[in-house]
Amino acid sequence: MTDMLLKDPYNIVITGIGGQGNVLASRLLSNMLVKRGFKVTIGETFGMSQRGGSVMSHIRVSAKSVWSPQIPKGGADLVVALEPIEAIRVLAAYGNPAVRTLVNVRAIYPVGVITGEDEYPSEEKIREAVAALSAQAEFIPATDEAVRLGNPILGNIVMIGAVAGLGVLPIDAELFESVIREGMAAARVEPNLRAFAIGRAAVARK
Repeated sequence: MTDMLLKDPYNIVITGIGGQGNVLASRLLSNMLVKRGFKVTIGETFGMSQRGGSVMSHIRVSAKSVWSPQIPKGGADLVVALEPIEAIRVLAAYGNPAVRTLVNVRAIYPVGVITGEDEYPSEEKIREAVAALSAQAEFIPATDEAVRLGNPILGNIVMIGAVAGLGVLPIDAELFESVIREGMAAARVEPNLRAFAIGRAAVARK
């Protein structure tokens, strides 16, 4: 782990569907980076409804200055997608030849798909599209791992652990633990630590 950024500012998009814990993931990651001494700005956008609509957080990290909260189009360095289709949506707007992408493979079907009006792409097609739009893409069964831990919402923490596993940011398990102990009830700490460790191992061992 390095205390230096690969570039400055380093631009991160965390995207998902309302109810997946997107905002919490963004806040936890940002708090870790602030503890490391970086200047961090967050910009958030929400779809038609907070639960079930698209949610996107822009996180801009700098050692030097505070940047505007909106990442320029084509300017993402890392995309963290809690839902597969949201990865493609964000990469189409903010991706570039150097972007790295982390994708939770569990789909959340929109109403149109559930009613049979629309078709959701196969996992294979999604993987192909994400890989074509990314310099490096990792696909993680974050929700499945969270279910095994007893709480599907922990998929967001698995994904933050995966960010740590990439090694592109100066974050680790010790820093994560210090942040969650400040903001969570004691009973929630251990499951979150396990989720973080699972995500980190899923990427770090590749």
